[in-house]
Amino acid sequence: MRTTAEITDTERDVSAENWRSKRIILAGDDVGFSFHETTIKPNSVSEFHYRHHVEAVWVVEGTGFLTNHETGEEHPLAPGTMYLLNGHEPHRVTCTTQLRMLCVFNPPVTGQEVHDENGAYPPAVPVR
Repeated sequence: MRTTAEITDTERDVSAENWRSKRIILAGDDVGFSFHETTIKPNSVSEFHYRHHVEAVWVVEGTGFLTNHETGEEHPLAPGTMYLLNGHEPHRVTCTTQLRMLCVFNPPVTGQEVHDENGAYPPAVPVR
């Protein structure tokens, strides 16, 4: 059992310029995926490219757009929208209002990853 309140302001609560990610389940929990609550600031643009992870995202609050850099397609984001990046697509998230999303990563992240210059995390490190 774990709550977002108990992980707030701990090493599981990671922030960058435009976003904050509360890492509720991590690789060290040894369940095969990680689960995060991520908020992205309104009126911001963030570039991501998870070359080594599959990411599924469910939007629960806010509005914006996801742009797939491989196809040029732009998709609206709003509560109830899910997107799955199972082809490791580089993408941009443009927020109109603050977005709050529930995210699953496979393989799981450790919680200490930092996005590189392309918005990617490094390859997953085996747990144990």
